[in-house]
Amino acid sequence: MSRPPGSMPTYLGMPSFPKAAEDAVADARLRGNLAHATGTIRRRRQAAVAELADWAELRETARRIKDHTLRHLDHYLRMLEERVTAAGGRVHWARDAAEANRIVTELVRATGHTEVVKVKSMATQEIGLNEALAEAGIAAHETDLAELIVQLGEDRPSHILVPAIHRNRGEIRDIFRRRMPDAPAGLSDDPAELAEAARRHLRAKFLSAKVAVSGVNFAIAETGTLVVLESEGNGRMCLTLPQTLISVMGIEKVLPTWRDLEVFLQLLPRSSTAERMNPYTSTWTGVTPGDGPREFHLVLLDNGRTATLADPVGRQALRCIRCSACLNVCPVYARAGGHAYGSPYPGPIGAILSPQIRGIGSPVDASLPYASSLCGACLEVCPVAIDIPEVLVHLRAKAVAEGPRHRLADAAMTAAAWTLRSPRRLALAQRAASAGRLLARRGRIRRLPGPLRAWTEARDAPAPPAESFRAWWKRTDGGSR
Repeated sequence: MSRPPGSMPTYLGMPSFPKAAEDAVADARLRGNLAHATGTIRRRRQAAVAELADWAELRETARRIKDHTLRHLDHYLRMLEERVTAAGGRVHWARDAAEANRIVTELVRATGHTEVVKVKSMATQEIGLNEALAEAGIAAHETDLAELIVQLGEDRPSHILVPAIHRNRGEIRDIFRRRMPDAPAGLSDDPAELAEAARRHLRAKFLSAKVAVSGVNFAIAETGTLVVLESEGNGRMCLTLPQTLISVMGIEKVLPTWRDLEVFLQLLPRSSTAERMNPYTSTWTGVTPGDGPREFHLVLLDNGRTATLADPVGRQALRCIRCSACLNVCPVYARAGGHAYGSPYPGPIGAILSPQIRGIGSPVDASLPYASSLCGACLEVCPVAIDIPEVLVHLRAKAVAEGPRHRLADAAMTAAAWTLRSPRRLALAQRAASAGRLLARRGRIRRLPGPLRAWTEARDAPAPPAESFRAWWKRTDGGSR
């Protein structure tokens, strides 16, 4: 699963997930912020979904639409390119992050401007566009409130839907006071005051910016129409006021028809923000003289998606509509937070998407498939029925096959295979294991000896039973005595 350099940046200096998670779990304030936020979103989503009697049918329909589109992705992408071009837009193809950044940078430079406003976009975070623009002397201003908080705080997003979920109101107030030049004196941590401060700050950016960069939630192949869903109105401002609009879109975001979009406009708001209808749904098709941007560019981003599509098990990750429902139910994410994943895509979906886009070649990516308890909660809430546990197990096998050999683990597996091949040897091993009861206190073993100590550093081991099932079966004649 190797990938070319520049496919997606790993956050600089990030250790493997176990180490990063260990540090995050020790942060009591972070855990408190996450527990409060994810719990609230989870309860609201559950209520919103329960209102639809045909939720299961919608979910299955969405899965089929996505799978059909992925099977015929080449056809629908060519159709999209034709329709966008016919409507006055220009389409650019980017094989990886480096090429996408180069294309966007050159397009901005061609306008003669050195500032852009941005709609919240996972694709541009994936390729590290802000950093690439900064290197070229171009300032990118995030206009989503949570993204603005992250940017001003020189932080990284911790959640797909709510990037600043790890921050509380007091922290946000302090960031605004320090980093927002036009923040009012005496700004408090009242949500209304914070939102008003951000609104006034951003309004000046909207009115002066001549270039905007956006992501894309969906693209309709039959008409060449692009769709962005957001809840603050900042997207509407970015998509209509500037003279030049550049949209970066992962190639898996295409849908065949407008009728297909109807399904996702019901699923996405309820799964992400627990709303019946998305507050702002913006659509545009090419350019229209006298209305909106004068130039429109669409950058179609591969960046490992074609390779992911070639994996019969892993390709289902490309169904993802970035709703973040899997993050809000994941017990691992709720304790470790998004930063521990070392990727713009945190949580369960990040644990299967990042290693496929970047390849399992770094300690971070090799560890991500193990960032799960395999409880299956993510599968239950996914609106497009991605079997995340199945992909996690699949990627674990790849990580083992492609990773370094561990002599101790190999020896343990060899010994286990030798033991399990013989009923007599298995019975002897079970009797020997019962000696572990000597290490137990109140039914738990809190420290195992030797190499087994690594297990008990993070968890207690249950004490072996006084009698094995095999011994009980023999003694009771299968329970009949």
